[in-house]
Amino acid sequence: QVQLVESGGGLVQAGGSLRLSCAASGGTFSGYAMGWFRQAPGKEREFVAAISWSGGNTFYADSVKGRFTISRDNAKNMVYLQMNSLKPEDTAVYYCARGRGIGVGTTVARYDYWGQGTQVTVSS
Repeated sequence: QVQLVESGGGLVQAGGSLRLSCAASGGTFSGYAMGWFRQAPGKEREFVAAISWSGGNTFYADSVKGRFTISRDNAKNMVYLQMNSLKPEDTAVYYCARGRGIGVGTTVARYDYWGQGTQVTVSS
């Protein structure tokens, strides 16, 4: 059974930075795309960033492009999300997810395993 565990969330002031980590275990990691999503109170879960199995291709939501960077280390079964220039509207629970295959997706349906989430709160 695949398990994903996120860490690195917290409280930060606007303009600050955080680095989220996602540790994968219990299944194949390197052959799958990985993604980050977030969900704010009262809102649907939304795509943030995704990375191909090799790390060679990355995709971002327009709202985070230029501020967030997704990366992965297949040797360590880890995925990261570096978040810079944080804004109050970035406040949400952030989830790591494993894609259903090699192809990179930007919708919830394209991912089959999810972590429990880590809270990110950005104060103004």
